[in-house]
Amino acid sequence: MTQTTIARRSASEVFEQILRDEPLVILDVRNEEEYADWRIEGPSVTSINIPYFDLLEGVDPALARLPKHQPILVVCAKEGSSVYVAEQLVEAGVRDVAVLAGGMKAWSEALRPVKVGDLTSGGAIYQFVRFGKGCLSYLIASDGDAAVVDAVRMTSAYEQFAAEHGLVIRHVIDTHLHADHISGGRKLAKHTGASYWLPPKDAAEAQFSYEPLEAGKEIAVGKANVRIVPLYSPGHTIGSTSLVVDDRYLLSGDILFVKSIGRPDLAGKAEDWAGDLRRTLYDTYAGLSSNLVLLPAHYADLDEMDENGGVFARLGEVYETNAGLKVQDEIAFRKLVTENLPPQPNAYQEIRLTNMGKLHPDEEEQREMEIGPNRCAVHG
Repeated sequence: MTQTTIARRSASEVFEQILRDEPLVILDVRNEEEYADWRIEGPSVTSINIPYFDLLEGVDPALARLPKHQPILVVCAKEGSSVYVAEQLVEAGVRDVAVLAGGMKAWSEALRPVKVGDLTSGGAIYQFVRFGKGCLSYLIASDGDAAVVDAVRMTSAYEQFAAEHGLVIRHVIDTHLHADHISGGRKLAKHTGASYWLPPKDAAEAQFSYEPLEAGKEIAVGKANVRIVPLYSPGHTIGSTSLVVDDRYLLSGDILFVKSIGRPDLAGKAEDWAGDLRRTLYDTYAGLSSNLVLLPAHYADLDEMDENGGVFARLGEVYETNAGLKVQDEIAFRKLVTENLPPQPNAYQEIRLTNMGKLHPDEEEQREMEIGPNRCAVHG
């Protein structure tokens, strides 16, 4: 009997197909709970969930539900189960079958860099899109130097990008203490010898040294001195600090997104921080130039992306279209950001402790902690 060779498609290849709005049929063989919590989605995606254990005695249940004569992508947690199911589908006569290489763990960890802005120095800002979780991090490049903002734990992606573009990473910045993903900030700073910056109000329990990210302490990148100006903007956390870059871009962390606003409850301080969030959004940000380009730390849906996969918008346009910025009544706003919130991120308490330096999970434990979607936003 000839052994079947199953094609493997990388997470990046699959995302590029979704970004091009090309039809994609997915057979997800994880259990129902995992599937309901988090899955590959998109306007062109048809997703069918049949748990692996329901297919051990044959793939007839899948054949009955899968569309005929269309390519099928089989997805599981780590790849192994999907390969078994894909082989059974081929033996049953399905011609075009592939598996997601590395499964949903690979989907969670993939990063896609895209240029989102130019700097007056001739440099540029690159957005690293973690499309499996909706996380956005940034590399600001000028005159051979770079600063990385809100790095995820897969730090080799930034180091490889810097090496390919002849850049030296001088600064690594976290806009706040993250609760939805493990920061790669300290790790990246250690590997590169860069300075690590963190808002001191978020670092009261930090078990490590850092440079205090606070108003009045500008950070320069490159000989042309591209200015990164910290702007205290509490609400998502008590220390949340935005960055105005080159007088043209607003890196808002998890305070403001293109179509939603940040949530104030991930440290159990929703009632205390709701007022801070409102003041940041309705006073501090509202007083900034409407021509600043908003670059958030997360996105929720593909419709927030442009055709190249970048997530950004002019601040003035965000104030015209974002429902979370149109709640004029303070009591109604407080209810919006403290009641009926979406579920909190998976393992968020352990993630916060890890980012404080109080927990030290190994690599596999970190992967497990991060599995699932980001849930940092309140949708108006």
